[in-house]
Amino acid sequence: MKALQEKIVTEGKVLSDTVLKVDSFLNHQIDPHLMKQIGEEFAARYQEAGVTKIITIESSGIAPATMAGLIMNVPVVFARKRKSLTLSENLYTAKVHSFTKKETNEISISGDFIQQDDVVLIIDDFLANGQAVLGLLDMIEQAGARLAGVGIVIEKGFQSGGQLIRGRGIRVDSLAIVASLQNGKVEFMEETSTL
Repeated sequence: MKALQEKIVTEGKVLSDTVLKVDSFLNHQIDPHLMKQIGEEFAARYQEAGVTKIITIESSGIAPATMAGLIMNVPVVFARKRKSLTLSENLYTAKVHSFTKKETNEISISGDFIQQDDVVLIIDDFLANGQAVLGLLDMIEQAGARLAGVGIVIEKGFQSGGQLIRGRGIRVDSLAIVASLQNGKVEFMEETSTL
């Protein structure tokens, strides 16, 4: 997706060979026009998949997932990272380790919002090591729902997550795949939709 790649190049900040900061349009401040384009792209790619729910993980996946949900006319459910007094029964849970934040969280989704007859699309902001996606996949399996695929805004193609998820035979659609962050420069791979 050219508009996304241009935004990454002009506003993204390479902090190291593995860390790309995109908080000016995705992870802190949100560019709603770009999120709308991202939502339209995911909706177009999954229009024939019969999606009934979109799930993501708080908080940076919520904006692109919500835009896709709006365009696809399906609810968006986000996995919570923090315990809640109102979310205590009928939960699907999974542990997710963040290599960037160096912490493990137990994420949860209410069983009221994902059912056995749902066809679920996962949307997230980044795919690096694949741990967030694996946690969401675990909860979809707990619910007995069916997976349509995984939509990723930015994939770090030089890390193992994409290969790990695709290696399970899962469709992954990444709108921008970063091949390298070496020497402070962002280099992209071709866009991909793979099974």
